[in-house]
Amino acid sequence: MPEEGVDLTPKQRLLSTSEIITLSKLFVKEGVTKIRLTGGEPLVRADLPALIGELSKLKSEGLKSIAMTTNGVTLARKLPVLKEAGLDQLNISLDTLIPAKFEFITRRKGWQKVIEGIDVALQLGYDPVKVNCVVMRGTNEEEICDFVAFTEKKNVDIRFIEYMPFDGNKWNFKKMVAYQEMLDTITARWPQFSRLPDLPNDTSKAYKVPGFKGQVGFITSMSENFCGGCNRIRLTADGNLKVCLFGNSEVSLRDALRSGVSEEEITEVIGCAVKRKKKQHAGMFNISQMKNRPMILIDITPSSNQGENEPFIPYANIIPEKSESIFCHELEDNCRTHSAFLTLVVSPVISNYRVNSDFIKRLGVHSNLSMLQPSRLNRHGSLRSLSYDASQSGGNNSYGQLTHTDGAGKAAMVDVGDKPDSTRTAQASATVFLGEAVFRLVQENKMKKGDVLTVSQLAGIMAAKRTSELIPLCHNIALSKVDIKVQLDKNSHSVVLSSYARTVGKTGVEMEALTAVTVGALTIYDMCKAVSREMVITDVKLLSKTGGQRGDYHAGQTE
Repeated sequence: MPEEGVDLTPKQRLLSTSEIITLSKLFVKEGVTKIRLTGGEPLVRADLPALIGELSKLKSEGLKSIAMTTNGVTLARKLPVLKEAGLDQLNISLDTLIPAKFEFITRRKGWQKVIEGIDVALQLGYDPVKVNCVVMRGTNEEEICDFVAFTEKKNVDIRFIEYMPFDGNKWNFKKMVAYQEMLDTITARWPQFSRLPDLPNDTSKAYKVPGFKGQVGFITSMSENFCGGCNRIRLTADGNLKVCLFGNSEVSLRDALRSGVSEEEITEVIGCAVKRKKKQHAGMFNISQMKNRPMILIDITPSSNQGENEPFIPYANIIPEKSESIFCHELEDNCRTHSAFLTLVVSPVISNYRVNSDFIKRLGVHSNLSMLQPSRLNRHGSLRSLSYDASQSGGNNSYGQLTHTDGAGKAAMVDVGDKPDSTRTAQASATVFLGEAVFRLVQENKMKKGDVLTVSQLAGIMAAKRTSELIPLCHNIALSKVDIKVQLDKNSHSVVLSSYARTVGKTGVEMEALTAVTVGALTIYDMCKAVSREMVITDVKLLSKTGGQRGDYHAGQTE
Protein backbone atom coordinates (compact mmCIF):
# COMPACT_ATOMS: atom_id res chain seq x y z
CA MET A 1 0.00 0.00 0.00
CA PRO A 2 1.47 3.40 -0.98
CA GLU A 3 2.22 5.74 1.93
CA GLU A 4 -0.29 8.27 0.61
CA GLY A 5 -3.05 5.64 0.25
CA VAL A 6 -5.24 5.18 -2.82
CA ASP A 7 -8.48 6.62 -4.17
CA LEU A 8 -11.30 4.08 -4.15
CA THR A 9 -13.23 3.36 -7.33
CA PRO A 10 -16.95 4.21 -7.36
CA LYS A 11 -18.95 1.01 -6.96
CA GLN A 12 -20.89 1.53 -10.19
CA ARG A 13 -17.65 1.31 -12.19
CA LEU A 14 -16.81 -2.11 -10.77
CA LEU A 15 -18.09 -5.40 -12.12
CA SER A 16 -21.05 -6.62 -10.11
CA THR A 17 -21.09 -10.15 -8.72
CA SER A 18 -23.57 -11.22 -11.39
CA GLU A 19 -21.33 -9.75 -14.12
CA ILE A 20 -18.34 -11.67 -12.74
CA ILE A 21 -20.38 -14.88 -12.84
CA THR A 22 -21.63 -14.15 -16.37
CA LEU A 23 -18.09 -13.66 -17.72
CA SER A 24 -16.85 -16.70 -15.79
CA LYS A 25 -19.56 -18.86 -17.33
CA LEU A 26 -18.56 -17.64 -20.78
CA PHE A 27 -14.90 -18.55 -20.27
CA VAL A 28 -15.65 -21.92 -18.69
CA LYS A 29 -17.97 -22.67 -21.61
CA GLU A 30 -15.01 -22.10 -23.91
CA GLY A 31 -12.73 -24.46 -21.99
CA VAL A 32 -11.38 -22.55 -18.98
CA THR A 33 -10.43 -24.93 -16.15
CA LYS A 34 -9.03 -22.73 -13.36
CA ILE A 35 -10.16 -19.49 -11.71
CA ARG A 36 -7.99 -17.56 -9.26
CA LEU A 37 -9.48 -14.82 -7.04
CA THR A 38 -7.07 -12.05 -6.10
CA GLY A 39 -6.90 -8.29 -5.89
CA GLY A 40 -6.55 -5.89 -4.21
CA GLU A 41 -7.65 -8.08 -1.34
CA PRO A 42 -10.52 -10.51 -2.06
CA LEU A 43 -11.31 -11.09 1.63
CA VAL A 44 -12.74 -7.56 1.91
CA ARG A 45 -15.74 -8.68 -0.16
CA ALA A 46 -18.69 -9.46 2.08
CA ASP A 47 -20.16 -11.71 -0.61
CA LEU A 48 -16.99 -13.73 -1.20
CA PRO A 49 -18.42 -17.06 0.09
CA ALA A 50 -21.47 -16.63 -2.13
CA LEU A 51 -19.30 -15.73 -5.13
CA ILE A 52 -17.12 -18.81 -4.62
CA GLY A 53 -20.27 -20.87 -4.25
CA GLU A 54 -21.60 -19.64 -7.59
CA LEU A 55 -18.27 -20.24 -9.29
CA SER A 56 -18.16 -23.72 -7.76
CA LYS A 57 -21.34 -24.59 -9.65
CA LEU A 58 -19.30 -24.23 -12.84
CA LYS A 59 -17.33 -27.35 -11.88
CA SER A 60 -20.11 -29.38 -13.45
CA GLU A 61 -19.41 -27.55 -16.71
CA GLY A 62 -15.64 -28.13 -16.83
CA LEU A 63 -14.09 -25.86 -14.18
CA LYS A 64 -11.52 -27.88 -12.22
CA SER A 65 -10.34 -25.57 -9.44
CA ILE A 66 -10.93 -22.24 -7.69
CA ALA A 67 -7.89 -20.58 -6.11
CA MET A 68 -7.35 -17.38 -4.14
CA THR A 69 -4.42 -15.06 -3.37
CA THR A 70 -4.73 -13.11 -0.12
CA ASN A 71 -2.72 -11.09 2.39
CA GLY A 72 -3.99 -13.57 4.99
CA VAL A 73 -4.76 -11.06 7.77
CA THR A 74 -8.39 -12.20 8.23
CA LEU A 75 -7.95 -15.62 6.66
CA ALA A 76 -7.99 -17.80 9.79
CA ARG A 77 -11.59 -16.98 10.72
CA LYS A 78 -12.95 -16.83 7.16
CA LEU A 79 -11.28 -19.83 5.55
CA PRO A 80 -13.55 -22.63 6.89
CA VAL A 81 -16.58 -21.05 5.22
CA LEU A 82 -14.65 -20.43 1.98
CA LYS A 83 -13.47 -24.03 1.86
CA GLU A 84 -17.02 -25.26 2.33
CA ALA A 85 -18.12 -22.94 -0.50
CA GLY A 86 -15.61 -24.60 -2.85
CA LEU A 87 -12.20 -22.86 -2.53
CA ASP A 88 -9.61 -25.43 -3.66
CA GLN A 89 -6.19 -23.70 -3.61
CA LEU A 90 -4.60 -20.92 -1.61
CA ASN A 91 -1.73 -18.41 -1.99
CA ILE A 92 -0.80 -16.18 0.97
CA SER A 93 1.43 -13.11 0.57
CA LEU A 94 4.14 -12.79 3.24
CA ASP A 95 7.40 -10.90 2.64
CA THR A 96 9.02 -11.34 6.06
CA LEU A 97 9.16 -13.69 9.04
CA ILE A 98 9.96 -10.78 11.39
CA PRO A 99 6.85 -9.16 12.98
CA ALA A 100 8.36 -5.67 13.26
CA LYS A 101 9.50 -5.72 9.65
CA PHE A 102 6.03 -6.91 8.59
CA GLU A 103 4.56 -3.78 10.14
CA PHE A 104 7.14 -1.62 8.36
CA ILE A 105 6.44 -3.21 4.95
CA THR A 106 2.64 -3.39 5.17
CA ARG A 107 2.05 -0.29 7.33
CA ARG A 108 -0.13 -2.36 9.69
CA LYS A 109 0.10 -4.98 12.39
CA GLY A 110 -1.02 -8.52 11.63
CA TRP A 111 2.00 -10.81 11.17
CA GLN A 112 0.75 -13.28 13.80
CA LYS A 113 -2.69 -13.37 12.13
CA VAL A 114 -1.06 -14.29 8.80
CA ILE A 115 0.88 -17.13 10.45
CA GLU A 116 -2.37 -18.32 12.07
CA GLY A 117 -4.00 -18.24 8.63
CA ILE A 118 -1.23 -20.47 7.23
CA ASP A 119 -1.69 -22.92 10.13
CA VAL A 120 -5.48 -23.01 9.70
CA ALA A 121 -5.07 -23.65 5.97
CA LEU A 122 -2.76 -26.59 6.70
CA GLN A 123 -5.22 -27.95 9.30
CA LEU A 124 -8.04 -27.77 6.74
CA GLY A 125 -6.02 -29.89 4.32
CA TYR A 126 -4.77 -27.38 1.74
CA ASP A 127 -1.83 -29.17 0.13
CA PRO A 128 0.38 -27.30 -0.20
CA VAL A 129 -0.26 -23.81 1.10
CA LYS A 130 1.60 -21.47 -1.24
CA VAL A 131 3.33 -18.47 0.34
CA ASN A 132 4.35 -15.63 -1.98
CA CYS A 133 7.45 -13.65 -0.96
CA VAL A 134 8.70 -10.70 -3.02
CA VAL A 135 12.46 -10.49 -2.43
CA MET A 136 13.91 -6.97 -2.27
CA ARG A 137 17.53 -6.09 -1.66
CA GLY A 138 17.92 -4.08 1.50
CA THR A 139 14.55 -5.24 2.80
CA ASN A 140 14.32 -9.01 3.18
CA GLU A 141 17.01 -10.74 1.12
CA GLU A 142 18.76 -11.84 4.32
CA GLU A 143 15.66 -13.90 5.19
CA ILE A 144 15.82 -16.17 2.13
CA CYS A 145 17.27 -19.09 4.08
CA ASP A 146 14.84 -18.48 6.95
CA PHE A 147 11.95 -18.92 4.52
CA VAL A 148 13.49 -22.14 3.20
CA ALA A 149 13.86 -23.39 6.78
CA PHE A 150 10.14 -22.59 7.26
CA THR A 151 9.40 -25.48 4.85
CA GLU A 152 11.15 -28.06 7.07
CA LYS A 153 8.17 -28.83 9.32
CA LYS A 154 5.29 -27.27 7.36
CA ASN A 155 3.87 -28.40 4.02
CA VAL A 156 4.17 -24.95 2.46
CA ASP A 157 5.43 -23.92 -0.96
CA ILE A 158 7.50 -20.76 -0.50
CA ARG A 159 7.50 -18.88 -3.81
CA PHE A 160 10.29 -16.31 -4.09
CA ILE A 161 9.22 -13.60 -6.54
CA GLU A 162 11.69 -11.29 -8.25
CA TYR A 163 10.96 -7.62 -7.51
CA MET A 164 8.97 -6.32 -10.49
CA PRO A 165 8.41 -2.74 -11.69
CA PHE A 166 4.93 -1.26 -11.26
CA ASP A 167 3.74 2.31 -10.86
CA GLY A 168 4.22 3.52 -7.31
CA ASN A 169 6.55 0.79 -6.02
CA LYS A 170 9.74 2.86 -6.55
CA TRP A 171 11.33 0.03 -8.50
CA ASN A 172 15.08 0.08 -8.96
CA PHE A 173 17.02 -2.75 -10.60
CA LYS A 174 19.60 -2.52 -7.80
CA LYS A 175 16.87 -3.65 -5.38
CA MET A 176 16.09 -6.72 -7.46
CA VAL A 177 17.57 -9.99 -6.26
CA ALA A 178 17.76 -12.28 -9.28
CA TYR A 179 16.83 -15.98 -9.26
CA GLN A 180 20.42 -17.19 -9.66
CA GLU A 181 21.61 -15.11 -6.71
CA MET A 182 18.83 -16.51 -4.51
CA LEU A 183 19.70 -20.02 -5.66
CA ASP A 184 23.38 -19.54 -4.81
CA THR A 185 22.45 -18.26 -1.34
CA ILE A 186 20.33 -21.33 -0.63
CA THR A 187 22.74 -23.94 -2.03
CA ALA A 188 25.54 -22.48 0.07
CA ARG A 189 23.58 -23.64 3.14
CA TRP A 190 21.83 -26.69 1.65
CA PRO A 191 24.10 -28.15 -1.10
CA GLN A 192 21.52 -30.88 -1.83
CA PHE A 193 18.82 -28.30 -2.70
CA SER A 194 17.46 -29.84 -5.88
CA ARG A 195 15.16 -29.08 -8.78
CA LEU A 196 11.73 -30.73 -8.98
CA PRO A 197 9.77 -31.47 -12.18
CA ASP A 198 7.55 -28.58 -13.30
CA LEU A 199 4.06 -28.97 -14.71
CA PRO A 200 3.20 -27.46 -18.11
CA ASN A 201 2.68 -23.69 -17.89
CA ASP A 202 4.00 -23.45 -14.32
CA THR A 203 5.16 -19.92 -13.56
CA SER A 204 7.38 -21.15 -10.74
CA LYS A 205 10.63 -23.13 -10.88
CA ALA A 206 10.23 -25.77 -8.15
CA TYR A 207 12.98 -26.91 -5.72
CA LYS A 208 13.16 -28.83 -2.47
CA VAL A 209 15.56 -29.55 0.38
CA PRO A 210 15.57 -33.36 0.72
CA GLY A 211 13.73 -34.43 3.88
CA PHE A 212 11.77 -31.18 4.26
CA LYS A 213 7.95 -31.34 4.24
CA GLY A 214 7.47 -28.34 2.00
CA GLN A 215 9.22 -26.98 -1.07
CA VAL A 216 10.44 -23.76 -2.68
CA GLY A 217 9.73 -22.08 -6.00
CA PHE A 218 11.16 -19.11 -7.92
CA ILE A 219 9.05 -16.79 -10.08
CA THR A 220 11.63 -15.30 -12.43
CA SER A 221 9.59 -12.74 -14.37
CA MET A 222 12.55 -10.38 -14.73
CA SER A 223 15.75 -12.44 -15.06
CA GLU A 224 14.32 -15.46 -16.94
CA ASN A 225 10.86 -14.60 -18.24
CA PHE A 226 8.43 -17.45 -18.88
CA CYS A 227 6.35 -15.55 -21.45
CA GLY A 228 6.58 -18.43 -23.93
CA GLY A 229 4.65 -20.66 -21.54
CA CYS A 230 2.40 -18.03 -19.95
CA ASN A 231 -1.27 -18.99 -20.06
CA ARG A 232 -2.70 -16.06 -18.11
CA ILE A 233 -4.64 -12.96 -18.96
CA ARG A 234 -6.36 -10.71 -16.45
CA LEU A 235 -9.75 -9.09 -16.05
CA THR A 236 -9.64 -6.21 -13.57
CA ALA A 237 -12.35 -5.39 -11.03
CA ASP A 238 -13.65 -2.64 -13.31
CA GLY A 239 -13.95 -5.08 -16.19
CA ASN A 240 -10.85 -4.29 -18.25
CA LEU A 241 -9.05 -7.15 -19.96
CA LYS A 242 -5.23 -7.19 -19.67
CA VAL A 243 -3.50 -9.80 -21.82
CA CYS A 244 -0.18 -9.25 -20.02
CA LEU A 245 0.40 -8.19 -16.42
CA PHE A 246 3.21 -5.89 -17.59
CA GLY A 247 1.32 -4.53 -20.60
CA ASN A 248 -0.54 -1.24 -20.47
CA SER A 249 -3.25 -1.94 -23.07
CA GLU A 250 -6.70 -2.69 -21.69
CA VAL A 251 -10.07 -3.52 -23.26
CA SER A 252 -13.39 -2.96 -21.48
CA LEU A 253 -15.52 -6.09 -21.21
CA ARG A 254 -17.70 -4.30 -18.69
CA ASP A 255 -18.87 -1.85 -21.36
CA ALA A 256 -19.46 -4.69 -23.80
CA LEU A 257 -21.49 -6.60 -21.22
CA ARG A 258 -23.56 -3.59 -20.16
CA SER A 259 -24.34 -2.61 -23.74
CA GLY A 260 -26.28 -5.84 -24.14
CA VAL A 261 -24.16 -7.48 -26.84
CA SER A 262 -24.33 -11.23 -27.35
CA GLU A 263 -21.95 -13.79 -25.86
CA GLU A 264 -20.57 -14.39 -29.35
CA GLU A 265 -19.68 -10.70 -29.71
CA ILE A 266 -18.00 -10.61 -26.28
CA THR A 267 -15.98 -13.66 -27.32
CA GLU A 268 -14.90 -11.76 -30.44
CA VAL A 269 -13.84 -8.81 -28.28
CA ILE A 270 -11.70 -11.09 -26.11
CA GLY A 271 -10.20 -12.76 -29.17
CA CYS A 272 -9.24 -9.48 -30.79
CA ALA A 273 -7.56 -8.37 -27.55
CA VAL A 274 -5.70 -11.65 -27.10
CA LYS A 275 -4.30 -11.60 -30.62
CA ARG A 276 -2.54 -8.34 -29.70
CA LYS A 277 -0.60 -10.22 -27.00
CA LYS A 278 3.11 -9.99 -27.69
CA LYS A 279 5.41 -13.01 -27.50
CA GLN A 280 7.12 -11.57 -24.40
CA HIS A 281 7.04 -8.54 -22.15
CA ALA A 282 9.24 -5.51 -22.76
CA GLY A 283 12.02 -6.31 -20.26
CA MET A 284 12.43 -4.90 -16.78
CA PHE A 285 14.09 -1.61 -17.73
CA ASN A 286 11.53 -0.78 -20.40
CA ILE A 287 8.68 -1.85 -18.12
CA SER A 288 9.97 0.48 -15.42
CA GLN A 289 9.56 3.41 -17.85
CA MET A 290 6.04 2.41 -18.94
CA LYS A 291 2.85 3.80 -17.47
CA ASN A 292 0.92 0.90 -15.94
CA ARG A 293 -1.38 0.31 -13.02
CA PRO A 294 0.27 -0.33 -9.66
CA MET A 295 -0.55 -3.82 -8.37
CA ILE A 296 -2.53 -2.25 -5.51
CA LEU A 297 -4.64 -0.43 -8.13
CA ILE A 298 -5.16 -3.34 -10.49
CA ASP A 299 -8.89 -2.79 -9.98
CA ILE A 300 -8.93 0.94 -10.77
CA THR A 301 -10.33 2.25 -14.04
CA PRO A 302 -7.80 4.18 -16.17
CA SER A 303 -8.34 7.92 -15.99
CA SER A 304 -9.92 9.76 -18.90
CA ASN A 305 -6.80 11.84 -19.55
CA GLN A 306 -4.62 8.93 -20.53
CA GLY A 307 -1.49 9.46 -22.56
CA GLU A 308 0.12 7.39 -25.27
CA ASN A 309 1.79 5.12 -22.75
CA GLU A 310 -1.43 3.88 -21.17
CA PRO A 311 -3.83 2.95 -23.97
CA PHE A 312 -7.40 2.07 -23.04
CA ILE A 313 -9.40 0.47 -25.85
CA PRO A 314 -13.21 0.68 -25.80
CA TYR A 315 -14.66 -2.68 -26.77
CA ALA A 316 -16.48 -1.25 -29.79
CA ASN A 317 -13.22 -0.26 -31.46
CA ILE A 318 -11.84 -3.77 -31.69
CA ILE A 319 -14.74 -5.84 -33.02
CA PRO A 320 -13.67 -6.96 -36.52
CA GLU A 321 -15.74 -5.92 -39.49
CA LYS A 322 -15.91 -9.54 -40.58
CA SER A 323 -17.04 -11.99 -37.94
CA GLU A 324 -14.62 -14.89 -37.49
CA SER A 325 -14.38 -18.06 -35.45
CA ILE A 326 -13.69 -17.84 -31.72
CA PHE A 327 -10.64 -15.73 -30.82
CA CYS A 328 -9.77 -15.24 -34.51
CA HIS A 329 -7.29 -17.56 -36.21
CA GLU A 330 -4.92 -14.62 -36.71
CA LEU A 331 -3.77 -15.52 -33.18
CA GLU A 332 -1.41 -17.92 -34.94
CA ASP A 333 0.76 -15.04 -36.03
CA ASN A 334 1.16 -13.64 -32.51
CA CYS A 335 1.43 -16.90 -30.58
CA ARG A 336 4.00 -18.94 -32.48
CA THR A 337 6.26 -18.95 -29.46
CA HIS A 338 3.43 -19.33 -26.93
CA SER A 339 2.24 -22.54 -25.38
CA ALA A 340 -1.34 -23.48 -26.01
CA PHE A 341 -2.87 -22.12 -22.83
CA LEU A 342 -4.40 -18.87 -21.62
CA THR A 343 -5.17 -17.53 -18.16
CA LEU A 344 -7.59 -14.78 -17.22
CA VAL A 345 -7.70 -12.92 -13.96
CA VAL A 346 -10.65 -11.05 -12.46
CA SER A 347 -9.80 -8.50 -9.75
CA PRO A 348 -10.24 -7.48 -6.87
CA VAL A 349 -11.57 -10.80 -7.27
CA ILE A 350 -9.06 -11.65 -9.95
CA SER A 351 -9.77 -14.93 -11.68
CA ASN A 352 -7.04 -17.09 -13.12
CA TYR A 353 -8.59 -19.07 -15.93
CA ARG A 354 -6.66 -22.04 -17.31
CA VAL A 355 -7.69 -23.21 -20.77
CA ASN A 356 -7.42 -26.74 -22.10
CA SER A 357 -5.88 -27.80 -25.39
CA ASP A 358 -9.24 -28.35 -27.13
CA PHE A 359 -10.02 -24.69 -26.53
CA ILE A 360 -6.77 -23.66 -28.15
CA LYS A 361 -7.42 -25.92 -31.13
CA ARG A 362 -10.63 -23.99 -31.68
CA LEU A 363 -8.61 -20.76 -31.51
CA GLY A 364 -6.42 -21.96 -34.36
CA VAL A 365 -3.23 -21.52 -32.34
CA HIS A 366 -0.38 -23.81 -33.38
CA SER A 367 2.30 -24.00 -30.72
CA ASN A 368 5.79 -25.00 -31.82
CA LEU A 369 7.27 -25.14 -28.35
CA SER A 370 6.81 -28.90 -28.34
CA MET A 371 9.45 -29.15 -31.06
CA LEU A 372 12.09 -27.66 -28.76
CA GLN A 373 13.10 -30.25 -26.18
CA PRO A 374 15.53 -29.63 -23.29
CA SER A 375 18.56 -31.74 -24.07
CA ARG A 376 20.74 -30.79 -21.11
CA LEU A 377 20.12 -29.10 -17.76
CA ASN A 378 22.76 -27.72 -15.44
CA ARG A 379 22.84 -28.79 -11.81
CA HIS A 380 20.18 -26.21 -10.90
CA GLY A 381 17.90 -27.28 -13.73
CA SER A 382 18.47 -24.22 -15.93
CA LEU A 383 18.24 -24.83 -19.65
CA ARG A 384 21.69 -25.11 -21.24
CA SER A 385 20.83 -26.25 -24.75
CA LEU A 386 17.90 -27.09 -27.02
CA SER A 387 17.42 -29.77 -29.62
CA TYR A 388 15.11 -29.44 -32.59
CA ASP A 389 12.86 -32.30 -33.64
CA ALA A 390 11.79 -31.58 -37.20
CA SER A 391 9.64 -34.71 -37.27
CA GLN A 392 7.07 -32.94 -35.09
CA SER A 393 6.62 -30.09 -37.52
CA GLY A 394 4.88 -32.12 -40.17
CA GLY A 395 7.05 -30.51 -42.78
CA ASN A 396 4.92 -27.38 -42.77
CA ASN A 397 6.89 -25.15 -40.43
CA SER A 398 8.35 -22.71 -42.91
CA TYR A 399 9.26 -20.14 -40.33
CA GLY A 400 10.97 -22.26 -37.67
CA GLN A 401 13.72 -24.10 -39.55
CA LEU A 402 17.34 -23.80 -38.45
CA THR A 403 19.51 -22.87 -41.40
CA HIS A 404 22.98 -23.32 -39.91
CA THR A 405 22.81 -27.09 -39.42
CA ASP A 406 23.34 -29.97 -41.81
CA GLY A 407 21.17 -33.09 -42.15
CA ALA A 408 22.79 -34.64 -39.09
CA GLY A 409 22.13 -31.57 -36.96
CA LYS A 410 25.77 -30.43 -36.90
CA ALA A 411 26.85 -26.83 -37.36
CA ALA A 412 27.41 -25.84 -41.02
CA MET A 413 27.82 -22.60 -42.93
CA VAL A 414 25.02 -21.81 -45.36
CA ASP A 415 26.01 -21.90 -49.04
CA VAL A 416 24.93 -18.56 -50.51
CA GLY A 417 26.75 -18.97 -53.82
CA ASP A 418 23.57 -19.28 -55.88
CA LYS A 419 21.84 -16.29 -54.31
CA PRO A 420 21.60 -13.08 -56.34
CA ASP A 421 23.32 -9.93 -55.14
CA SER A 422 21.01 -7.34 -53.60
CA THR A 423 21.20 -4.35 -51.28
CA ARG A 424 20.96 -5.47 -47.67
CA THR A 425 20.60 -3.21 -44.60
CA ALA A 426 20.12 -3.76 -40.89
CA GLN A 427 19.65 -1.64 -37.79
CA ALA A 428 20.20 -2.73 -34.17
CA SER A 429 20.31 -1.17 -30.73
CA ALA A 430 21.59 -1.81 -27.20
CA THR A 431 21.30 -0.01 -23.88
CA VAL A 432 23.87 0.41 -21.09
CA PHE A 433 22.51 1.51 -17.70
CA LEU A 434 25.41 3.40 -16.11
CA GLY A 435 24.11 4.64 -12.79
CA GLU A 436 24.13 8.29 -11.77
CA ALA A 437 27.82 8.69 -10.94
CA VAL A 438 29.16 7.05 -14.10
CA PHE A 439 26.58 8.85 -16.24
CA ARG A 440 27.73 12.22 -14.97
CA LEU A 441 31.40 11.46 -15.73
CA VAL A 442 30.58 10.22 -19.24
CA GLN A 443 28.32 13.17 -19.93
CA GLU A 444 31.02 15.61 -18.85
CA ASN A 445 33.75 13.59 -20.63
CA LYS A 446 35.76 13.25 -17.41
CA MET A 447 36.46 9.52 -17.48
CA LYS A 448 40.17 8.82 -16.98
CA LYS A 449 40.37 6.42 -19.93
CA GLY A 450 39.21 9.11 -22.35
CA ASP A 451 36.19 9.94 -24.50
CA VAL A 452 33.93 6.95 -23.76
CA LEU A 453 31.30 7.64 -26.40
CA THR A 454 33.72 8.20 -29.28
CA VAL A 455 35.83 5.15 -28.42
CA SER A 456 32.71 2.97 -28.20
CA GLN A 457 31.63 4.14 -31.66
CA LEU A 458 35.03 3.29 -33.14
CA ALA A 459 35.08 -0.10 -31.38
CA GLY A 460 31.64 -0.96 -32.71
CA ILE A 461 32.55 -0.07 -36.28
CA MET A 462 35.77 -2.10 -36.09
CA ALA A 463 33.90 -5.09 -34.63
CA ALA A 464 31.21 -4.98 -37.32
CA LYS A 465 33.88 -5.27 -40.02
CA ARG A 466 35.30 -8.37 -38.29
CA THR A 467 32.03 -10.12 -37.43
CA SER A 468 32.94 -13.26 -39.40
CA GLU A 469 36.05 -13.66 -37.21
CA LEU A 470 33.94 -13.46 -34.04
CA ILE A 471 30.83 -15.46 -35.02
CA PRO A 472 31.96 -18.81 -36.51
CA LEU A 473 29.26 -19.36 -39.16
CA CYS A 474 28.95 -15.79 -40.42
CA HIS A 475 30.12 -14.99 -43.95
CA ASN A 476 32.85 -12.46 -44.59
CA ILE A 477 30.91 -9.52 -45.97
CA ALA A 478 32.24 -6.44 -47.73
CA LEU A 479 30.36 -3.68 -45.88
CA SER A 480 29.66 -0.50 -47.80
CA LYS A 481 28.63 1.41 -44.67
CA VAL A 482 28.64 1.00 -40.89
CA ASP A 483 27.38 3.77 -38.64
CA ILE A 484 26.93 3.89 -34.85
CA LYS A 485 25.16 6.60 -32.90
CA VAL A 486 25.16 7.00 -29.13
CA GLN A 487 22.56 8.91 -27.14
CA LEU A 488 22.60 9.77 -23.46
CA ASP A 489 19.32 9.34 -21.57
CA LYS A 490 19.39 11.51 -18.45
CA ASN A 491 16.17 10.09 -17.00
CA SER A 492 17.47 6.52 -16.79
CA HIS A 493 21.21 7.37 -16.61
CA SER A 494 21.83 5.21 -19.64
CA VAL A 495 23.52 5.20 -23.04
CA VAL A 496 21.53 3.95 -26.03
CA LEU A 497 23.61 2.72 -28.97
CA SER A 498 22.09 2.44 -32.46
CA SER A 499 23.83 0.89 -35.45
CA TYR A 500 23.22 0.81 -39.19
CA ALA A 501 24.96 -1.57 -41.60
CA ARG A 502 24.67 -1.88 -45.40
CA THR A 503 26.11 -4.07 -48.12
CA VAL A 504 25.42 -5.23 -51.65
CA GLY A 505 25.79 -8.98 -51.58
CA LYS A 506 24.27 -12.43 -51.18
CA THR A 507 23.53 -12.45 -47.44
CA GLY A 508 22.24 -10.06 -44.81
CA VAL A 509 24.02 -7.83 -42.32
CA GLU A 510 21.93 -8.39 -39.18
CA MET A 511 24.89 -9.90 -37.34
CA GLU A 512 27.14 -7.02 -38.29
CA ALA A 513 24.65 -4.50 -36.90
CA LEU A 514 24.19 -6.53 -33.69
CA THR A 515 27.93 -7.02 -33.27
CA ALA A 516 28.48 -3.29 -33.61
CA VAL A 517 26.17 -2.30 -30.73
CA THR A 518 27.27 -5.25 -28.57
CA VAL A 519 30.97 -4.46 -28.76
CA GLY A 520 30.21 -0.75 -28.41
CA ALA A 521 28.32 -1.49 -25.19
CA LEU A 522 31.12 -3.72 -23.89
CA THR A 523 33.61 -0.94 -24.60
CA ILE A 524 31.57 1.48 -22.52
CA TYR A 525 31.56 -1.01 -19.68
CA ASP A 526 35.32 -1.56 -19.95
CA MET A 527 36.11 2.15 -19.90
CA CYS A 528 33.82 2.84 -16.92
CA LYS A 529 34.22 -0.26 -14.73
CA ALA A 530 36.85 1.37 -12.53
CA VAL A 531 34.12 3.70 -11.24
CA SER A 532 31.34 1.12 -10.93
CA ARG A 533 30.73 -2.52 -11.80
CA GLU A 534 26.98 -2.23 -11.31
CA MET A 535 26.39 -1.17 -14.90
CA VAL A 536 23.91 -3.28 -16.85
CA ILE A 537 23.99 -4.04 -20.58
CA THR A 538 20.52 -4.91 -21.85
CA ASP A 539 18.05 -4.87 -24.74
CA VAL A 540 20.49 -5.86 -27.48
CA LYS A 541 18.08 -6.31 -30.37
CA LEU A 542 17.56 -6.12 -34.11
CA LEU A 543 15.38 -3.19 -35.10
CA SER A 544 15.06 -3.83 -38.82
CA LYS A 545 16.54 -5.57 -41.82
CA THR A 546 15.85 -5.15 -45.53
CA GLY A 547 16.67 -7.17 -48.63
CA GLY A 548 16.96 -10.88 -49.28
CA GLN A 549 14.55 -13.67 -50.19
CA ARG A 550 12.75 -13.65 -46.84
CA GLY A 551 11.75 -10.02 -47.20
CA ASP A 552 12.00 -7.11 -44.82
CA TYR A 553 11.69 -7.19 -41.03
CA HIS A 554 10.78 -4.39 -38.63
CA ALA A 555 10.63 -4.97 -34.87
CA GLY A 556 7.10 -5.11 -33.53
CA GLN A 557 5.62 -6.24 -36.84
CA THR A 558 4.85 -9.85 -37.71
CA GLU A 559 7.11 -11.28 -40.37
